[in-house]
Amino acid sequence: MRKSHPVRRFVLAGAATVSGIVLLLSLKPTTDPAAAQAAGDALPQQTSAAQAPQGGSGPAAGARTVTGDAARTPYGTVQVRLTVSDGKITGAEAVQAPQGGTSSEKTELAVPRLNRAVLDAQSADIDTVSGATYTSEGYKKSLQSALDRAGG
Repeated sequence: MRKSHPVRRFVLAGAATVSGIVLLLSLKPTTDPAAAQAAGDALPQQTSAAQAPQGGSGPAAGARTVTGDAARTPYGTVQVRLTVSDGKITGAEAVQAPQGGTSSEKTELAVPRLNRAVLDAQSADIDTVSGATYTSEGYKKSLQSALDRAGG
């Protein structure tokens, strides 16, 4: 059979097309950091009454609540609220955290761990949660600004 035989070209083109389709179908959709950043620009800086805090506990009697600055990450905004009583952190919660796609899963995994770490460490010196690096770094930035406002 000659190299330029039409049947040979047809078989090769068909095999290449099928391979390309299989590769495209095997890709999983993910959140593009650039697209998430562009969408994050439209997010409000302050929380609304409709947004529920993630994790943590409510303020106790005689405690004061301090909210840190909103920290932007490639996947969304993170903002932390602390409850401080007698110079001790008694509660930590994320009032804003990345949402949508895999960001929601990572937020649900990371935020409770970060909240517990703050209560244990009583400072912003906490470990980053593996798999949620951007969220953890944003959490720490917002946490530090809340601690600065609380005077600790």
